[in-house]
Amino acid sequence: MSDHISRRELKQDRIHDAIEHGAEAVYSHKQLTLIVLLVILVGIAFYGGWSIYNDRQTAAASAALDMGMKAYSARIGTMPDASEPGDVSYANEAARASDALTKFNVVANKYPRTNPGRLARYYAALCLEDLERHNQALEDLKKLTSGSDKELAGMAQYQTAVIYARTGKPNEAVKILRELADKHPVFVPRPLALLELASVLRQTNPKEAAGVYQQIKKEFPDSSISEEADRGLDTVRPNS
Repeated sequence: MSDHISRRELKQDRIHDAIEHGAEAVYSHKQLTLIVLLVILVGIAFYGGWSIYNDRQTAAASAALDMGMKAYSARIGTMPDASEPGDVSYANEAARASDALTKFNVVANKYPRTNPGRLARYYAALCLEDLERHNQALEDLKKLTSGSDKELAGMAQYQTAVIYARTGKPNEAVKILRELADKHPVFVPRPLALLELASVLRQTNPKEAAGVYQQIKKEFPDSSISEEADRGLDTVRPNS
């Protein structure tokens, strides 16, 4: 009889243990589910907060960029138009470029991770070029060429080539322009890159320049760029 009771008690103990372990498993599963839900909620809250912050930063950067663009495109040598509030003018191009540079640098440095901030960096480089501060312009452009915005990087590469061509580095300019002509980013289309390439080659290799001009006429026969190529051909030396 005692053996029978022992076996029965043992069986009940096993059932009890199974129920207990099952309850622990359910509780653990509920805990895990709760943790996952909390992580998801925290992630949503973080993304929402970051999105709102990013939108506000972008809006502020856009407003500041507009101020820089207003200076960059302002008139030279005329008095401000009294009928247009906020209208500005400058005594000369250097004064305009200097003021615009200051405004663009504020945007680029304060909002570097926004699209307006990156665009301000590009225009700051253009202002530096206008002021003949070429090395500083190239530094700003280099920051953009290594960035994640491929289209803006293409624009920066193109402007880098322009500076190289103007500062006695035609070979470096030619290399960049050939790459751009092959990749043809949206804001630096192939015909534009080829036309600038031919312009650089015209000073160092007129025969090759003529070939590029002919290539432009062949690829883009019915366009204004083809007319530009015709004018470029006229400037190539006859004995080339």
